[in-house]
Amino acid sequence: MSYKDQIDLQKLPRHIAVIMDGNGRWAKGKGKLRVFGHHNGVLSVRDVVEGAGELGIEYLTLYTFSAENWNRPKLEVTAIMELLIGTLNKEINKLMKNNVRLNAIGDLNKLPGKCHKELLTAIERTSANTGMVLTLALSYSSRDEIVHAARQLAGQVQKGSLQPADINEQMFEDNLYTNGMPNPELLIRTSGEYRISNYLLWQIAYAELYFTTKLWPDFRREDLYEAILDYQKRERRFGMTSEQVN
Repeated sequence: MSYKDQIDLQKLPRHIAVIMDGNGRWAKGKGKLRVFGHHNGVLSVRDVVEGAGELGIEYLTLYTFSAENWNRPKLEVTAIMELLIGTLNKEINKLMKNNVRLNAIGDLNKLPGKCHKELLTAIERTSANTGMVLTLALSYSSRDEIVHAARQLAGQVQKGSLQPADINEQMFEDNLYTNGMPNPELLIRTSGEYRISNYLLWQIAYAELYFTTKLWPDFRREDLYEAILDYQKRERRFGMTSEQVN
């Protein structure tokens, strides 16, 4: 029996976040340049997006390019940006067909001009879709996001429209890039690394963490289903006791 057949469709996580790690190591293991791994990683993205959509997952957020990734070799960064443009152009019709709405979070103004333009065009084209929301975290840093939210609130305090004592968690969440999205219930990281890597630090406060040794280019929808099944076997207590939850 496949993992998909064992999943309880009534207990799906609404939002799944993924740290897609291991493209470079996958390529090096095959004696190829790191860029080769990124190209093959796109196949995993396609399969996982389709698999999540088939199940009825409402939100899928992929850690595509971190703010720290700008420090990588220029050749690799350029190749990733070109790959992003090419992938958006190739996949846009499939996103439309599958009713997927594209979204992006991060410091998008740092993206190269053409890349930024193509991204915004794709987001606009899918904006009326009502199915799964696919969010790409690009030029993203969770610490920067939190600082940005703090600055937004500080600006309101400075203008006199907000009192410091009135600031609460919901108000802070409303100023994050993920405003309007439910927090992830499940975070998946591939490649055997056990780090969060500055990803959705506020949002994953109560997410279930799932780590797999598979490198991202080898990760497919059946691996996603296995992670969801593992999630469904866990007891989510949110600070309460087992007796209270049950």
